[in-house]
Amino acid sequence: MWLFRSRRSTRRTTEDSSEDVKIPSHLAVFMDGNGRWAAKRGLPRSAGHRVGAEKLEDLCSWCGELGVQYLTVYAVSTENWSRPEEEVHALMELFVEFFERFDPALEREGIRVRFAGDIAALPERIRTVVRRAETNSLHRSRMQLIIAMNYGGRREIAQAVRDIARQVADGTILPDEVDESTVASHLYLPDVPDPDLVIRPSGELRLSNFLLWESAYSELWFDHVLWPDFSREDLMRAFRSFSSRKRRFGKVETP
Repeated sequence: MWLFRSRRSTRRTTEDSSEDVKIPSHLAVFMDGNGRWAAKRGLPRSAGHRVGAEKLEDLCSWCGELGVQYLTVYAVSTENWSRPEEEVHALMELFVEFFERFDPALEREGIRVRFAGDIAALPERIRTVVRRAETNSLHRSRMQLIIAMNYGGRREIAQAVRDIARQVADGTILPDEVDESTVASHLYLPDVPDPDLVIRPSGELRLSNFLLWESAYSELWFDHVLWPDFSREDLMRAFRSFSSRKRRFGKVETP
């Protein structure tokens, strides 16, 4: 079991090891491989999604203990609606069930819940759950869990550009005043810092339209483990790798 001296410092040292591990302030994770996990066991894809949702509860607990301040998970992409109707329906039902079952645990952990994505396009029942989850958790301050729901990185950027174009058209800002900070301020959650580390399990080696703007300088970590099998040790392996990286943000490293 990993034990750490402080939950708020940038670096954590285990009590049973001399290892020094840097914990990212903002961690982003693909919950990827649920369907393949189920298929390997002869189960319906919905069974894999259910186990994957339970793994999210584990991840929230681990990240809260380790001192991660923001955790963003890729739950449902804008492209997922093209999947079979039965699977999409199961995903939506699981989403509702997750908050009914696990919100008390999130409350105990002090985890605030927020959403990123085209929420207005979701069914009314899902929008109601989103509003309730965000409102009921406003007072929690230990960690923010950000769920990317009906999310697409390109759609997020396109929406930001439309909003800026309207402001230019009505004279609120001038075209020459539009810069990177202008675009960033019109993203879904402009107050959330960019992710330090993006983890993708399941063996896929691409970003799949996830946080395209925000992950410009994020460190990436890929693994073949399927999401339902993702363990605390897998998380720590990712953090050890992150600890060894030199983040230069495009600058030349000085001696």
